[in-house]
Amino acid sequence: MSTLFSPFRLRDVTFKNRIAVSPMSQYRAREGHANDWHMVHLGRFAMGGAGLVYAEATAVERDGRRTHGDLGVWEDAQVEALQPVAAFLDREGAVPGIQLGHAGRKASERRPWRGETPVDDKDVAERREAPWRACAPSALPYAEGWPAPVEMSEADIARVIDSFGAAAGRAADAGFRIIEVYAAHGFLVHQFLSPLSNSRTDRWGGTLENRARFAIEVARSIRAQWPERYPLAFRLSATDWIDGGLEVEDTVHIARLLKAEGVDLIDCSSGGIGGKDRPRRMTIGEGFQAPFAAEVREQAGVATMAVGFLWDARFCEDLLASGQADMIALAREVLNDPNWPLHAAQVLGADDSHAHWPVEAGWWLMKRDRLLRKLGLR
Repeated sequence: MSTLFSPFRLRDVTFKNRIAVSPMSQYRAREGHANDWHMVHLGRFAMGGAGLVYAEATAVERDGRRTHGDLGVWEDAQVEALQPVAAFLDREGAVPGIQLGHAGRKASERRPWRGETPVDDKDVAERREAPWRACAPSALPYAEGWPAPVEMSEADIARVIDSFGAAAGRAADAGFRIIEVYAAHGFLVHQFLSPLSNSRTDRWGGTLENRARFAIEVARSIRAQWPERYPLAFRLSATDWIDGGLEVEDTVHIARLLKAEGVDLIDCSSGGIGGKDRPRRMTIGEGFQAPFAAEVREQAGVATMAVGFLWDARFCEDLLASGQADMIALAREVLNDPNWPLHAAQVLGADDSHAHWPVEAGWWLMKRDRLLRKLGLR
């Protein structure tokens, strides 16, 4: 039996298979509100057979957006447009998930295809999109040419922590059944965790325990308003790939702390703490981040998800069957082929009759296959 296509349970939620669709920002929201684009974009992955489909990074505060096009759940009015999206994912057999985040010093950025650079007067003139002041644990710019963010006060930190909890309550109202906190890739929670972006000398900086305090408080805030029966995940950058930054040993310790606060799954990514250039230590290859998922799973005793440069069904099957991770996540691969899970099931012998497909499509494909075989054409 295929491990990739075996069920997996966290708390009271069962995923029909071990395939997750990663959060993929689309930058198509208006003032944080979802629209038809999000329904179609996410819905096709549920129809394509994924066990878990995450809505993109969703801002818990208006000023916590990365771009003007970011999805948001910082106010009650944003829930209504998300409800049909979550309901459709659920009806089509995928667990609806949402990633909650705050951009921190990466806020007020242009959409990627416009350069991934700070918003300025040109954006005001061309698109009526004005910049706003970013906040962060320390007044350290994200990269050269970026403005310095405002260093967060105790009141700012408390407000953002509360915002994560309030956003979790809205996510539950919208019908989502798993939350992932975006604590990777240089966004706010990661900024607190990494010594490269956190130079504070108070209780929020310095030692690893102090730098992890913000992530722990975010987990507590979410758990206070997120149903006990639903799982909570964190996406972590397992290493910054930069000397003096986070290493996988730190991430194992952070994962243990988060597990104690009711976190059920660690999504193991890496990098992103400063600038767009790839760190020299970072060597990319197929499944290059899977060893992080394996180490965190073994050393912290928590379920993990492997992500990054995964595209081959047999490679993913072997990764799970060997106990390196509990789930795998795909992003650009399913953008290229939204039916990747259905095709993977056929490759692995888990579906030889299109039974995993929505019946509206599977019936036609099964009929075609019978005809092709009868005619000797395939």
